[in-house]
Amino acid sequence: MKNLSLTSFSNKIKLIIFCAILGAVSAAVLWLFLRAVYLGTLLIWEKLPEAIGAPAWYPAAACLLGGIIIGLFRKRFGDYPQPMTTVIGTVKRTGSYPYNKIAIIIIAAMLPLVFGSSVGPEAGMVGVLVALGCWVNENLKFAKKNADFYSGVGVAVSLSILFYSPLFGFFSAVENEDESRTEGSTGLDSKSKLLVYGVSISAALGVIYLLNHLFGKVSEGFPSFSNAQPEAGDMVMMIVYVICGILLGLFFHWSEHLVSKAAGKLPPVVGEIIASLILGIAATFLPCLQFSGEHQMSVLMTDYAEYAPAMLIAVAVLKVILTNICIQMGLKGGHFFPLIFAAVCLGYGISLMVFPMDSSHAVFAAAITTASAMSVSIRKPLAVTCLLFLCFPVKMGLWIFIAAVLAGQITRSENNETKA
Repeated sequence: MKNLSLTSFSNKIKLIIFCAILGAVSAAVLWLFLRAVYLGTLLIWEKLPEAIGAPAWYPAAACLLGGIIIGLFRKRFGDYPQPMTTVIGTVKRTGSYPYNKIAIIIIAAMLPLVFGSSVGPEAGMVGVLVALGCWVNENLKFAKKNADFYSGVGVAVSLSILFYSPLFGFFSAVENEDESRTEGSTGLDSKSKLLVYGVSISAALGVIYLLNHLFGKVSEGFPSFSNAQPEAGDMVMMIVYVICGILLGLFFHWSEHLVSKAAGKLPPVVGEIIASLILGIAATFLPCLQFSGEHQMSVLMTDYAEYAPAMLIAVAVLKVILTNICIQMGLKGGHFFPLIFAAVCLGYGISLMVFPMDSSHAVFAAAITTASAMSVSIRKPLAVTCLLFLCFPVKMGLWIFIAAVLAGQITRSENNETKA
């Protein structure tokens, strides 16, 4: 049977419908993954401690057990999950991603999350949904053949749902398109691809809404900050917040490089055990350093004034270090959520030094430091702005965008060196 030509209008409509179905299926897979992570986390960090009387040694023991399990699993099945840049790079380089390892990628992504690693879920689920898109690309005759396009659908859906930001998922998928913007074998031009991404995201969000309505939410996401009207003092401090956010973003990359060099010298399983011991000690004395930072952000928003500014700044620095230790030594995951949490802590800490006991100033400071730090990481001001709508009001979008642009311009030479 010949492959269908998709140059006609009717066949483009069929492809759009097909990708809507793909988006819906991807959303269901993602919802099930998040549900499993929620239940596993509930068991390990609430039910079991309660059953044995919540001893002081439990966090360290649980983390150590997790490190051993993760290390043995990675030694047996491979280095998964992989960062989003690696996943997309693999698709562009080879035209596919190992979809025969979807089950392995799911388990590898789940284990660090349920055992409290200081990482986010995006790395694993981008890999899973891109692998699903590559399976579609290679096994369904109607879909053949454009791996970049179907992996773009996976990126758009996964990031839209995980970050509660359809615009962030959309722009991330668009940015991962080939620079040439040539039509692939799908026969779709750039405008049609944008339409398909939008339809896929819409279908995915519809499925997530339905599942959440029927069975309850599996993730609350980051809490939303109240709106802040910047005053003259905030304008004066804005450049300070931008510089501090940049320094945090650069510190993330510098510490990532140093920890990666050290981790490369460790034999299999040893790195995971060391990382889990460090994580366990951190969880014992500073529980806020565990996990991705979503729940901890809720606590911070209500209790931030109870902490000394130096303590909040220290938490920001330690969160960055711990996240890199986890990622580079095998307790792997994404870094967006932890970096956002660290940047908010930094912004709150600096604000409390200048404007004690004023939440409006603190929210503005958190928004600017977070935008600046994320701009160092993502380097796309518009994408950063869309991403931060997940926790900051849309009315602050202009200030967030300005901070992201400033941070991008200030670190442009550093970014060029990193790319090289």
